[in-house]
Amino acid sequence: MMRQGWSRILLLFRLLRVYQWAKNALVLMPLLFAQQMGDPVSVARGVGAALAFCLAASATYIFNDLCDFEQDRNHPTKSLRPLPAGEISRSGAILIALLLLLGAMGLALRLGAPFTIALAVYILMTVSYTLLLKNIFIVDVIIVALGFVIRAIAGAVAIHVVFSNWLIVCTLFLALFLALGKRRGEIALLEDQAHNHREVLHHYNIAFIDQMLVIVAGGALITFTIYTCSPEVVERLGTDKLYMTLPFVVYGLARYLWLVQRNETADPSRVLLKDAPTCAAVGLWALTCVLLIYT
Repeated sequence: MMRQGWSRILLLFRLLRVYQWAKNALVLMPLLFAQQMGDPVSVARGVGAALAFCLAASATYIFNDLCDFEQDRNHPTKSLRPLPAGEISRSGAILIALLLLLGAMGLALRLGAPFTIALAVYILMTVSYTLLLKNIFIVDVIIVALGFVIRAIAGAVAIHVVFSNWLIVCTLFLALFLALGKRRGEIALLEDQAHNHREVLHHYNIAFIDQMLVIVAGGALITFTIYTCSPEVVERLGTDKLYMTLPFVVYGLARYLWLVQRNETADPSRVLLKDAPTCAAVGLWALTCVLLIYT
């Protein structure tokens, strides 16, 4: 009986793609850079905002699996997901998705109208991506990247702080870097059959993506550097030493680019969770930020 219970929980976790929830840590970034980590009310609102995005994201993942059911059944890795593998019925998945959406919107309403609007925009944009925008060359990765930007903005409005424009732009570049890396991984995995699983992949090739990866990685690094040295940010945070986190940023970008070019990843979230050097770089970056901003 207990084994059955654990199997059901594991099945639910796989359906919700809980490992993807790591992306929603971005919602908590405003807490760090607005120096609100010592405020219990702001922390509670930030955690609530992140949880709302986790629930909403899982609902959209299920919607995506429902729409791509037939394609996923013929995919070498996506066919192992609960829906295409036949481990859960479509009606059951729809019910779970609706419950997740209700939970997400319930939390959002408690956090106020601006956050609710941000979450609603994220949901509508993700649904539009699944139905149409994922089939439009270049637009597909831009929409994925904008999902990260909305997370960052939503985290700021949830705790009523102003988010730096430079950090928003940096988030956009970084998200494009991750999205392009995922596209490269898909092409490397599927090879000549890539366009059979997703039509837009027909327009991409590895050489083009490698060029774009270098461009957006440079954009992310430059905009974060400008952010750390911005007089406005120095005055607000009370430190001009935030540039000391740059080595971790450079290492993280280089490490991910190296992994992508070795065809060892088709999913950025799994890299963050499974690659020890990447986890270490992110952890040390966050720790250094905390020490510089709060001490």
